[in-house]
Amino acid sequence: MNIEETKNKIIDNLKGVHDPEMGCDVYNLGLIYEVNVGEMPDKKKYCNIVMSLTSAFCPAADMIVNDVKGASLSVDDVIDCQVEVTFTPQWTPERLTEDGHAYLNYMYSDYMD
Repeated sequence: MNIEETKNKIIDNLKGVHDPEMGCDVYNLGLIYEVNVGEMPDKKKYCNIVMSLTSAFCPAADMIVNDVKGASLSVDDVIDCQVEVTFTPQWTPERLTEDGHAYLNYMYSDYMD
């Protein structure tokens, strides 16, 4: 896989990592700010992910970060992943993707109205 294919596979895997309180995946919630993939001379890949959480006081923060790292490392040829959690900019519902908005609107229609 080239770098772009690896990045796309990582993003696909991130769609399988769910925020347990929101029930939606971290990618479609808009919690993933950056996915950067690099390649070493031996063609092995590494990634750096910048993400946020819906709240600085998220009780599942460690679990979510570990799941994001694990989802990235499960991609072929990815041998290292660093995850940076930031609150700048702060997450807001405007960061939701179309799929994320549709999911939350369906699951929590009273909340999204």
